[in-house]
Amino acid sequence: MRNDKNQALKLRLKGKSYNEITKLLAVPKSTLSDWFTGLELSDAATERIKQRVRKGSMEGLIKRNKRQTHLAIQRARETRANAAKDIGILSKRELLLLGAALYWGEGYKRTIIKNGKPRSYHPVSLSNSDPKLIVIFLKFLREICGVEENKINAGLRIYQHQNAEHLLVYWSSLTKIPKERFEKFYYGISKSSLGKRPFNILPYGTIQIRINNTSLYHKIMGWIEGLGYPITK
Repeated sequence: MRNDKNQALKLRLKGKSYNEITKLLAVPKSTLSDWFTGLELSDAATERIKQRVRKGSMEGLIKRNKRQTHLAIQRARETRANAAKDIGILSKRELLLLGAALYWGEGYKRTIIKNGKPRSYHPVSLSNSDPKLIVIFLKFLREICGVEENKINAGLRIYQHQNAEHLLVYWSSLTKIPKERFEKFYYGISKSSLGKRPFNILPYGTIQIRINNTSLYHKIMGWIEGLGYPITK
């Protein structure tokens, strides 16, 4: 018997896989298949080969999943980048529509009740945790609604684990609203501490933008009505 065949048989009887033997002896798998025809293996050798196959399958699956995940992330980034280019610079009309839609979805619209009676005044007030959304809404207030800077006030809702001064500096810088016009800090019990949401889901807390202007509120509500009931000719 040729020496490499003898070595191959010994390795196979020890439970070595075809891949392992091929790497060690540089013998093609097709040749090994001929050599091992009718070869009976011990239970221990058979089990080792099975474990090797299962491990190889799992490693291959993990590798494929990682590759697919990487490709999916890359495709998502490319799709977002291309889609962002579709928007371009917003016109004044587009900014008006966007701002009205934001208030429709996120603004405070409920009638104010005091002492059991509805009040006629109503502020323009919107709360959100998304910095980009807040920046767009402020652009709408300043450029479309013509709100004066000293009329824009803000408040923050933060949680026990967050640094109030750090968040005040962050939001003041982002919104261009001076610190002294941040009227209130609200401290809430984070749902993450109750195990209901991830701990860092609101890393900047929630900011409330508020303008005490009933006339502007009704104007925005009129724009919203226009969005809800478009007139076609």
